Amino acid sequence: MQYTDIPSIAALHAFFRCEKPRHPLISVVDLAKVDRTERVPDAAYRLDLYSIACKKVEGSFKYGRTHYDFSEGTLMFTAPNQVLIPGIENKVAGWAIYMHPDFLHASPKGYELTRYSFFGYDANEGLHISDAEKNVLEECVRNIEKEISNNLDNHSHHLILSNLELLLSYCARFYDRQFLTRVKAGNDIVEKFDRLLDDHFAQDNLVASGVPDVKFFAAQLHLSPNYLSDMLHKYTGKSTQEHIHLKLVDKAKHLLWSTEKPVSEIAFELGFEHPSHFTKLFKNKTGHSPREYRQLN
Repeated sequence: MQYTDIPSIAALHAFFRCEKPRHPLISVVDLAKVDRTERVPDAAYRLDLYSIACKKVEGSFKYGRTHYDFSEGTLMFTAPNQVLIPGIENKVAGWAIYMHPDFLHASPKGYELTRYSFFGYDANEGLHISDAEKNVLEECVRNIEKEISNNLDNHSHHLILSNLELLLSYCARFYDRQFLTRVKAGNDIVEKFDRLLDDHFAQDNLVASGVPDVKFFAAQLHLSPNYLSDMLHKYTGKSTQEHIHLKLVDKAKHLLWSTEKPVSEIAFELGFEHPSHFTKLFKNKTGHSPREYRQLN
């Protein structure tokens, strides 16, 4: 597969074959004006940039293995160094904001914006928005574009960040709406996750596999770790990591009650390389060390 690396805003504009950027670290791009005539089919590209893209595509829109079911528009978010492989996109319209990490990391407020979890979602976990929601976001985009187009002064960076913060706050609200309106899909994922969790900890010995992490279960469900954790939190109030730890502690309790095995052996069987890590987790979840808990029973 052919990879194209895009390390800067200037390189991005050259790749898109559009006019030179007005700001070296942030740009708003009209996606209808991007020249796609010389794109290599199924080529992959990596941006050293953060991006927020609102696309509307005529006809079937497939990204990866997923068909989008909203015709109004789809928002996608990427963080630096993510690999993107667009599908066939006919008559693309919409806008995109591209930000170099240096622009966001220049202030604590900007750095906070990089912590929105949806920058770590996969492309097929986009935010589907209505026309009304799109109008709200586009007001923020227009304000950002105005600031970029004006002569830069001491207030420019703060005003751009303020509008970015407002835009991302609305996106967080709209993602909450999306989780809540797709109840069946969300419940199906929660049920599948629960089965995977039960099956994993039903094994007699977890030495070979070790303590599973969020990435392990996300891969089994074909989701990004961030999306899985956010969805579980919306439906259960707990993150993926919390679910894993609670299930692990439940199995530890069973072994402490039903066997005379030393705590170090139980820790090893549960996949911990160091018993101290197991003891710390167990005490954090139960308020007692494994030895204390065994004596309580």
